[in-house]
This record gives sequence, C-alpha cells and structure tokens, in this order.
Amino acid sequence: MAGSGHGHGGDHGHGLTYNGFTMHPPNKWHARTGKFMCAVMWFWILYRAKEDGPVLLGMRHPWESHGHGHGHEHAHEEKH
Repeated sequence: MAGSGHGHGGDHGHGLTYNGFTMHPPNKWHARTGKFMCAVMWFWILYRAKEDGPVLLGMRHPWESHGHGHGHEHAHEEKH
C-alpha cells in the first residue's frame, strides 16, 4: 500500500533522514487524534486537581467528605 494515496503513511517523498532512518511527517488524522487525546488528558488532570488538590496539598484529609451526602449516615441509623 505504500504510495497508494489511501492515507496509510507510505512514501510521501519527503522527510528527515538521519543515519539511514527517514522520519516522515504524520498524517493529518494522527496529528488531530494526538491533539484530541492531549486535550482529554489535560481536562482530566485539571478535573482531578480540582477534586483532589486540597488533599494533595495537605489542606484536607482524604477521609473528609467532598461536600455531598451530608446526613446520609444519620438517615441510615434511623432505619435501624
């Protein structure tokens, strides 16, 4: 399939050669997919920093509640 024009890499006729190894530029879909995955990674890192940042910085203990579910323990005790 090399050089068939189907977007499978192949011989593009240009690239950077070093010690006999030629690096061709990536296809557009590789570059776009890489940028998308990079954005997902950073959104996830920032989300987790928002959720767990105070614990990592020592400002809150991990066993303290996240601000939701208050009164859950009391409602469970009343049923018994």
